[in-house]
Amino acid sequence: MNLDKPLLLFDGVCNLCNSSVQFIIRHDPEQKFLFASLQSDKGQEILKELGLNSEVFDSLILIENGKAYMRSTGALRIVRHFKGLWKFLYAFIIIPPFIRNLLYNFVAHNRYRFFGKKDYCMIPTPELKARFLG
Repeated sequence: MNLDKPLLLFDGVCNLCNSSVQFIIRHDPEQKFLFASLQSDKGQEILKELGLNSEVFDSLILIENGKAYMRSTGALRIVRHFKGLWKFLYAFIIIPPFIRNLLYNFVAHNRYRFFGKKDYCMIPTPELKARFLG
C-alpha cells in the first residue's frame, strides 16, 4: 500500500471516533490526513493487507509511511502533526506504551457505553469526500 498521506482507520459507528475524526479535520487545515472506517470495504482491505484483525474495531489505526500505529501511539503520532500547543502532547510518547494504553484501552472498551453508537458509518460531506477512502 503506497499512500502519500497518513491514513486514519477508525470505528465508523462509534460516536467518540466520529467526533475524533471531526476534531482532526478541524486541526488539519493542510489536509495531511486521509480517513477510512474500519468497517468499509477499503478499511477491511487495508487491515487484511497489513495482517491485522478485520473483526475487532477497538483501536484507531494510523498508517504512516507504510507502518501501522495503534492505540495511544497512533493518537500521539496524529497530534504531532497539529499546529500550536496540541503538538506538545506528543511528549507523552516517552511514557511506555503499556502504561499509556491502560487509559486508552479503558475508554476504547467502554466507548459505546460512554459516548453511544450509530447504526451506520459517517457519511462525509461533499467537501470532505476526497479525504475518505472507500
